[in-house]
Amino acid sequence: MLSLLIIYPGVTYVQALTAPGAATFAARTADWARQMGAGPVVNAVENWYYTRHPPANSAPNANAVPVPVGSTAPAGDLANAPAPLLTLPGGLHGEGAWAPGARTAGGQPADYTTFLRPDPAHTSVVAAVVAFDQKWTGLHLIAGTKEPGGHWPEGAQVPDALRPSLLATFNSGFKFRDTPGGFYADGQAGIPLKNGMASLVIDKSGVADVALWGRDARLTPDVAAVRQNLELVVDGGRPVPGLSGNPAGQWGSAKNQFQFTWRSGVGVDAQGRLIYVAGDQLTLTALASALSTAGAVRGMELDIHGGMVSANLFRPDIAGSSPKTLTPDMPTAPDRYLSADQRDFFAVTARAGALHAPTAAGG
Repeated sequence: MLSLLIIYPGVTYVQALTAPGAATFAARTADWARQMGAGPVVNAVENWYYTRHPPANSAPNANAVPVPVGSTAPAGDLANAPAPLLTLPGGLHGEGAWAPGARTAGGQPADYTTFLRPDPAHTSVVAAVVAFDQKWTGLHLIAGTKEPGGHWPEGAQVPDALRPSLLATFNSGFKFRDTPGGFYADGQAGIPLKNGMASLVIDKSGVADVALWGRDARLTPDVAAVRQNLELVVDGGRPVPGLSGNPAGQWGSAKNQFQFTWRSGVGVDAQGRLIYVAGDQLTLTALASALSTAGAVRGMELDIHGGMVSANLFRPDIAGSSPKTLTPDMPTAPDRYLSADQRDFFAVTARAGALHAPTAAGG
């Protein structure tokens, strides 16, 4: 019996470290510890570490600011760009101003990037923002090798058929043992959907919405995919009450809302654009503030911590261009999700015929 108690943890740890799919050593170790029943210990360590390393009240690091991908030439008419964002007093160069991304055949950008500083007490904190114009883009939910579990047709990576029109990939939400929400895709429920959960809902045309399940959206024949995670953090265009208290654990384990850590979130604005936000040293309140400032009328938190937050931008309209992480300091590979990954994720593609014909870099 004693030998089993010694051998079993070692065997399961090796299995965790060698399981297929992309995941960092730290993430695999933390997941293994939680699997072994040490979740409260892991949470306590994370709370201790991330709450004791507050960001500075100073200018941000340049590597926290998005860099336009590919060509820096104008990308056509910007009349359909989102309105410039409100910024803190003494706004930085480029803060709140949208940079165009991939060009459509008509010269309109399909996506835009900018940044803002959502924490007035810690002005070094930056939230990077991407806005996807859903007239030109479609969203896809792709299951990973471990999350949500089961068998799925995409092979836990961006399918070959989507790659020529791929505009972006970004992370999904918490592991399902850490959220009561569900997962639906490819005509099957990997995890049952639950009323009251924040939900990223994709219809069969690829248009996405962020909804409170049971109030704003239900499972109808037009729904192609649903990813639920925690509860809404923005509703009616404003951060919801109670974020700093997290009284019933609606937004993860107790006190994780205070952690200065990598966080990501997604929302939709009043014009139907899909808004993705990510940054380091964001508290939950700062993330919600970033989403609402970026125009989200409803928004939800996705995943948190370094190695979990991953957003990559592509320029299929520029021949030979390479993907880039949303910000230079994002600690993940720009080609993540082009090979099998343990976690479910989202891929954004251009609609059929929407893209500008590929041009040489710089053109």
